[in-house]
Amino acid sequence: MIIDRYVIKHFIPIFFVAMGMFVLLIVLIDLFVNLVTYLNYEAQMSQILLASFYFIPKSVSYALPISLVFSVAYTLGDLYARNELTTIITSGVPYWRLCASFMLIGFCASFIAFFFEDNIVVPTFRIKNSMTRTLKHQRTAERNSDIVIKTHQGKRIYSVDYYDYNNRILNGVSIIEKDDEGNFESQIRAPTARWSNDHWEFINPVVYAWNDDMIKVDQAIPPNTYDEDPELFRRSAVDPADLNARDAGALALDLREAGLPYVAALADVYHRYSFSSVSFIVVVLSISMGGRFRKNILLMSLFTSIACAVVFYVVEMVTMLMAKYGVIPPIFGAWFPVFLFIVIGTVLVRYSKT
Repeated sequence: MIIDRYVIKHFIPIFFVAMGMFVLLIVLIDLFVNLVTYLNYEAQMSQILLASFYFIPKSVSYALPISLVFSVAYTLGDLYARNELTTIITSGVPYWRLCASFMLIGFCASFIAFFFEDNIVVPTFRIKNSMTRTLKHQRTAERNSDIVIKTHQGKRIYSVDYYDYNNRILNGVSIIEKDDEGNFESQIRAPTARWSNDHWEFINPVVYAWNDDMIKVDQAIPPNTYDEDPELFRRSAVDPADLNARDAGALALDLREAGLPYVAALADVYHRYSFSSVSFIVVVLSISMGGRFRKNILLMSLFTSIACAVVFYVVEMVTMLMAKYGVIPPIFGAWFPVFLFIVIGTVLVRYSKT
C-alpha cells in the first residue's frame, strides 16, 4: 500500500540515525567507565579499542528497543506536526491501519533480536568480558575446577578436581553411589577418567563398596555404566550468561534432575525468549503516543522513548528477582511484564488522540 511505503520511507532514516546515536552512546559510556582503570594498568590503545569493538553487538542489543520507540514516536509526531497524520486519518484510513507497518517491523525485530542475541551477542560479549578482565588485571576463579554434579535424581554424585573439556578428561574423580533411601552404596576414586565413545574410562580406579556390613576394596568397574554426557560437565564449568539459549536450557534441566537449585537458571532461560519481544512492546507503546506531540517533537520523543524503556526494565527487573527467589513461578516472572505492557499499549492505542 502507498501509505505504508510513505510511512516506512520516513521511518527508516530516523531509525538508523537513532540506532547509531544510541549505540555510540552506550559504547562510550562503557569505555569511560573502564578507561581510568585501563590507563592505570597501561593497557595499549589497540587493546582498548578492540574490547570496545566486541562490545558493539551488545550495544546494538541494548539500543534496538530504544531506537524503535524513538523512531516510531518521532515519525508519527512529525506527521502530526505537518498535519499529514490528520489528513490521512480523515481520508478514511484507520489509525491502527496506518501503524500496521510499524507493528510488523516491531514483530520482525523481535525475532531477529533473539537470533542476533543467541548467535552473535553471547559469544562477542563473552570475549569482551574476558578482554576487560585481562586489561584490568582481574583474576577470576577457574570455573572448570572443583565441579560437583548430581545425576540419577541425586543418587550419583560426581566430584571433580579439574575438568579438561577440550580433551574430555576428568582429573581427580570421586563418585559416590546411593541407594533409593539415600544410604551409601559405593565410592569410586580415580586420578583420571577419559571419555571413550559412549562412557567414561577410569585410570587406576579404586572402588569402595559397602558389603556385609564392611567396606570392601576392588578395582573392577562395570563397563559402560558411567555414561554421563561430557557436556554436562562443560555446562557446569562455564557462566550461564556465556551459554546460548539451548545450552542454558540444558543447564537448567541438568540442575533440576540433579536435585540442585534450578529456579534462577530456569528464569534466565525464559527471560532469553521474553526479552526478545521488547522490540514489539515498545513499538506498540510508541504508537499510542504518536498523536500526542505536536511541538518539541525531537525532545519529547527522546524523553518518552527513554521513559518507556526505563519503566519496562524496572518492572522486568522486579519480576525477575521475584522469580529467581521463588516468590513467583519463573515463567511468570519472565513473561508477565511482556503481557502487561502489551495490554497497556493496546489500551493506549485504543484511546490515542487521532
